[in-house]
Amino acid sequence: MSTKEPKAALPDGLLLAYYGDDFTGSTDAMEVMAAAGLPTALFLQTPDAAMLQRFPEVRCIGIAGSSRGRSPEWMDTHLPDVFARLAALKPPLMQYKICSTFDSSVQTGSIGRALDLGVGHMPGAWSPMIVGAPRLKRYQIFGNLFAAVDGTGYRLDRHPTMARHPVTPMNESDLRRHLATQTQRRVELIDMLQLRDGAARTGACIDKLQGADTPVVLIDVLDEETLREAGRLVWEQRGAGVFSASSSGLQYALTAYWRSRGWIVQQTSLPTAGPVPVIAAVSGSCSPVTARQIAWARTHGFAAERLDLQAVLTEKTREAELARMVALAVTAVDNGRSPLIYSAEGPDDANVTGFDAIAREAGISRSDAARRVGMALAEIMRRLLDARPVTRVAIAGGDSSGEVASTLDIAALSVSAAMSPGAPLCRAWSDNPRRDGLEIVLKGGQVGGLSFFGDVLEGKPLAAN
Repeated sequence: MSTKEPKAALPDGLLLAYYGDDFTGSTDAMEVMAAAGLPTALFLQTPDAAMLQRFPEVRCIGIAGSSRGRSPEWMDTHLPDVFARLAALKPPLMQYKICSTFDSSVQTGSIGRALDLGVGHMPGAWSPMIVGAPRLKRYQIFGNLFAAVDGTGYRLDRHPTMARHPVTPMNESDLRRHLATQTQRRVELIDMLQLRDGAARTGACIDKLQGADTPVVLIDVLDEETLREAGRLVWEQRGAGVFSASSSGLQYALTAYWRSRGWIVQQTSLPTAGPVPVIAAVSGSCSPVTARQIAWARTHGFAAERLDLQAVLTEKTREAELARMVALAVTAVDNGRSPLIYSAEGPDDANVTGFDAIAREAGISRSDAARRVGMALAEIMRRLLDARPVTRVAIAGGDSSGEVASTLDIAALSVSAAMSPGAPLCRAWSDNPRRDGLEIVLKGGQVGGLSFFGDVLEGKPLAAN
């Protein structure tokens, strides 16, 4: 099933099309391709022909979605049409972009269901899966996923955040076992030893896995060598086209291999943004990483304000709470300070541990309550931007990023400058002149250094956590 390759260049046209299961991960994938010199556009809705024509040189197309927080039934309704439209673009690789911490469960964000819905849209005889991404401190070894925080590595089922995630807690680090609860599809593994002994270069390891079905094949990634070989395997064994449910590890792997062949620029490079007078920031993340970033911002001049969840989830008091938050944010901007509106500070915050009770008191389900919090943060940001000419914003939390970006009348994003690995500074494209050109950073809970919000304000690249 090998595909013969031009010796001196990548083929013309589209190289990759993907649907991201959340907004922050979607910008992460876009960043990798853009930094490799491959023009990429990320659309907030499935693009029509007119929108695609605005990006004639694009080599990678993404659609930012929200399936990470959705049910399998929602996926059954919404994903087939998206996959069909991406497949119609005839990319050699089509990706369902997942989080590098494999956020998923049988009930919520099922990666297995997405695989079952997507595999049939591409003709490939296998479905490769790359999750490890060393630049993001994510490593897959013999099928088990590890992540490092503050210089300490954790097996994912013992990770301080993912093992306690409020929606999709990880209780199994072996991704074969975890995925097997979500799909009946055969799940196989190409481990780091096979990658290093040459089997990946000949495709022999893939040939051994062939059958009447289309298996999912996890590929270990530990370091730059295995990353490059994983990229080689996927690219050279893509056949007439494959579907892959992968993290941005797929983009990192492909670009590592293409770079080794001299087909793309040898060094990743993105411009530096420079400072702005103020930024506007909102956070719906309950990660301890984000909690430390909020605390840093508070002590370094940001106007950090806590959203009253009970008030914003109660119909009678919702508008008053939104108005209060917007007024505080406007006052901060007028005084030359950057507002930061947040819903929680870490997993032990009372708004997190008591969230079920807060939702019950408001008379709504937990999932509806979570979505309404995101919608509240989005509305606060929208009203602030309508009231004051803030040019740069930051949003923390995958679900929150989706709600905010969707509310701001943005059609597409492109990468404009380096920030934190996995969270670039993006340029917004919009028919609304108040939004067109807006600078926006979407960050997952685990992403960024301690001074994340300050460095977004200053416009300087951040170190990985």
